[in-house]
Amino acid sequence: MDLVASLKEKYPGAIAWAFGNSGEMADELAALVVQGVKTASCGSLSSFINEDDSPTIGGYNIILNGKGEPVCVIRTVAMRILRFCDVTEEFAKKEGEGDLSLKYWQEVHKAFFENEGCYSAEMELVAEEFQLIELL
Repeated sequence: MDLVASLKEKYPGAIAWAFGNSGEMADELAALVVQGVKTASCGSLSSFINEDDSPTIGGYNIILNGKGEPVCVIRTVAMRILRFCDVTEEFAKKEGEGDLSLKYWQEVHKAFFENEGCYSAEMELVAEEFQLIELL
């Protein structure tokens, strides 16, 4: 049995996924989770709705690196919908990226969502907060 399957037995209902849209981004963001710096994430509401498996409050998530290997398990503790323009400095800091500022968050997330073809200052995001449960 592979590690993901074994973790899914240990954490019933767990889903496995990687942050971002590239192997490099998946590695960077997973490392921030492992270090305890990243305790939140977000994505476009439209992407969330179209995912086969989406995080749920109380659900476990097996975080994969850029090679598709599990690095840790997190548990979603809060979720809410908010507009891009309403993201706060506090939430940006919880995302754990760059200098932890709202300005940095806005710059990199605007570029990310433009690359996805869905950016708008008014776009709705699913903002998720999580706890690190297990390092692998």
